Amino acid sequence: MRPPPQLPAHPGLLVTRTDRVWDGRFPLDVVHFRTRRFDGVQSGPRVWELWRRGPAAALLPYDPWADSVLLIEQFRLPVLAAGLDPVLVELPAGLCDAGEDAETAARRETAEETGLTPDLLAPIGRVMLSPGGTDECCASFAGRVRIPSAGPDGLLGDGVIGIGGLPAEEEDIRLRVWPAPAAIARALDGGFPNALTMLALLWLGARRATLRAEWSTR
Repeated sequence: MRPPPQLPAHPGLLVTRTDRVWDGRFPLDVVHFRTRRFDGVQSGPRVWELWRRGPAAALLPYDPWADSVLLIEQFRLPVLAAGLDPVLVELPAGLCDAGEDAETAARRETAEETGLTPDLLAPIGRVMLSPGGTDECCASFAGRVRIPSAGPDGLLGDGVIGIGGLPAEEEDIRLRVWPAPAAIARALDGGFPNALTMLALLWLGARRATLRAEWSTR
């Protein structure tokens, strides 16, 4: 197995042992450590599993001329395990390749999953997706696109404009167009059980008027 990387130094952190117990695509380390508590007292021994997934990027495709967004839908087995509808509404997203910066990864994933190429990006923020278990940190962006129609009659039905994803990776991704106000309203109602989707749409709700004015005239 590959040796686990050292954690960055942090005041009051004492790592006594790190064991790599799985060395697949996403390694799993078991870390034994102590920390200095907020009251200044050293903690007792602690043991955490640390799933090494690394940096990721996501992008909300926004068409300022049509005032619409493109969201993707795909089957997620862990969501089913959580007792929710496994067809999850998401942003185009994925892990950064080695040496790849977040903006490049966001553009690449959007092209691979939707066929769209955003020409302008606005940063939304970087968030930890599951800070109790994995080091995955996702940088999110909004990206300007022109969302196409599908077929001679436009939309295929209920906003669906096609199927995307890479066949080589067995991706099966449904592309659905949402009027931006409707998507934002659903996010405000808690209708998207996906942290990145909700975060990006709430951000768009706060920035939409400014973003639309800036992007539709450039």
